[in-house]
Amino acid sequence: MSEQQTVPPQSQSHQPGSQAQMEPRPQSAMTHYRAAGRLTGKVALITGGDSGIGRAVAVGFAKEGADVAILYRDEHEDAQETMRLIEAEGRRTLAISGDVGDSAVCDDVVAQVMKAFKKLDILVNNAAEQHLQPEFEKITDAQIERTFRTNIFGQFFMTRAALSHLQDGATIINTTSVTAYKGSPAQIDYAATKGAIVAFTRSLATALMERGIRVNAVAPGPIWTPLIPASYPEEKAARHGEQAPMKRPGQPDEVAPCYIFLASDDASYMSGQVLHPNGGTIVNG
Repeated sequence: MSEQQTVPPQSQSHQPGSQAQMEPRPQSAMTHYRAAGRLTGKVALITGGDSGIGRAVAVGFAKEGADVAILYRDEHEDAQETMRLIEAEGRRTLAISGDVGDSAVCDDVVAQVMKAFKKLDILVNNAAEQHLQPEFEKITDAQIERTFRTNIFGQFFMTRAALSHLQDGATIINTTSVTAYKGSPAQIDYAATKGAIVAFTRSLATALMERGIRVNAVAPGPIWTPLIPASYPEEKAARHGEQAPMKRPGQPDEVAPCYIFLASDDASYMSGQVLHPNGGTIVNG
């Protein structure tokens, strides 16, 4: 690799991308994570849980004692591997294929989770897509609709579907992005959805405070996930993360502990907040 490359050049033609096709594979099995039973007896639902950050969070939750359901689009091979990793920790799992941007799908997913596990304690709104378009005038209606439907409508739909099942002590964790704070000139629609998620998180946290439900968010920086080769030309993917102060992309395993902390009682005095695993970028947000 050249000095400018952080990973080998590669691209994928289908969003949100397949982890099985990446080289190197993202580190998302939480191999070196030491659990402490923080989520024993809990049930979690993670959207976009088949790969990348979602997989690392799912496995981390399982290591901490939670049963984990995941919603994914159509990456069946990735989903099966995530299920295998969860079951290897001795936990129960459920994988459901569907579009988070469809409210009926979200209603059905929650119903399936309740049927399988009888309760829901943790909701992680993580599914997302992004499309590179350097010329603002060329962002189509269809792209705007698709990006907003997946990234922010999906969080509304899934939260609405889950809310009646969340009890005092439950937690909601939303995935936003460093782009919500820095902006992204070639991904304006994506950055706009991520900014909306920050406002959604803060508003929902206030609305649910009296019900004892904490709502927080995580704003990752450049992380090596399937979304990167699925979003960028191969040479740009090869340089992913070089703009971060640490000069490299982060790994999903380096992000997942933020979600584990926010889901656990260790974060019992936190709501409406955003954590920033972004390789050292100062965002003051």
